[in-house]
Amino acid sequence: MGRYISRQLASIIPTIFLSVVLNFILLHAAPGDPARIMAGMDSASPEQIEAIRVKLGLDRPLPVQFWNYVKELLQGNLGQSITYKQPVLDLIMARLPATLMLTVTSAVIALVIGTLLGAIAAQKSGKPTDTALSFSNYALFAMPSFWLGLILIVIFASKLGWLPTSGMRNVRAGYTGWRDTLDVMEHLILPVATLALVQIPIYFRVTRASVLQQQREDYVTTFRATGLPEGRIFRRYALRNALLPTVTVFGLSLGFVFTGAALVEIVFAWPGIGRMTLDAVGRRDYPLLLGIYLILAIAVSIAVLITDLVYALLDPRIRLR
Repeated sequence: MGRYISRQLASIIPTIFLSVVLNFILLHAAPGDPARIMAGMDSASPEQIEAIRVKLGLDRPLPVQFWNYVKELLQGNLGQSITYKQPVLDLIMARLPATLMLTVTSAVIALVIGTLLGAIAAQKSGKPTDTALSFSNYALFAMPSFWLGLILIVIFASKLGWLPTSGMRNVRAGYTGWRDTLDVMEHLILPVATLALVQIPIYFRVTRASVLQQQREDYVTTFRATGLPEGRIFRRYALRNALLPTVTVFGLSLGFVFTGAALVEIVFAWPGIGRMTLDAVGRRDYPLLLGIYLILAIAVSIAVLITDLVYALLDPRIRLR
């Protein structure tokens, strides 16, 4: 098990470095000039734009810019945001907890509910319960997250008045202690529900297909022939093996959750990294974008590592490879 963990840890470093290289190249290859945006699209003269480019170091060859960025990165310096005039790391750390709260909570809820519904549908395969669950999950899968968020706001905030429409907390109330925690949780319900609802169909479809496949395996037929109860076969053997693909999808889908959260954060005015990322894209804030992508690459790599470890615990054969 120790060797398996060491191999997985060793694979993270080149993955993150490759992500840094690709993000740097793609950002600088994309249309748009930060110097022109800072100077003003209409009123700036070529001399003013060039002066800003020199100040930002954008006049140097791309390999030189990359080398300087890597040197600063190795010292723990992610640079300074062009837009906010603040250290990139400080900006990210200030908003990362809000994004993690939103994405991790929704991902775990989607995993539990989607897996449970998928297992129920597989047990009731071909029956009305399976048809109803499959139809509802296909309908959710077709809904864009921002549209679903707006619908939830209209129903539960505007019409019923049960939940707040936006933000992370009620700033005017000035709550402290447990009351502040409850206020944050109340504001968290709608954005988490939006992200969870668009993810549930993924786990539902994977779990349902995996359980149906396991129930057709020879070992299940053998257990049935020996007289083991159907419920015990399902819970102890079929379901456990069927969870392996679901765990893999959970780790791989975390990257999607981070990117998909950007639209949800905008709809609900959630103070996370997603909104800041879209602002940075519009302003071509290279240092901030590179810092955000680096942090996300590290977060996703860690999530995939944890997923691999859970996979190895569920299937001991993985550790021997």
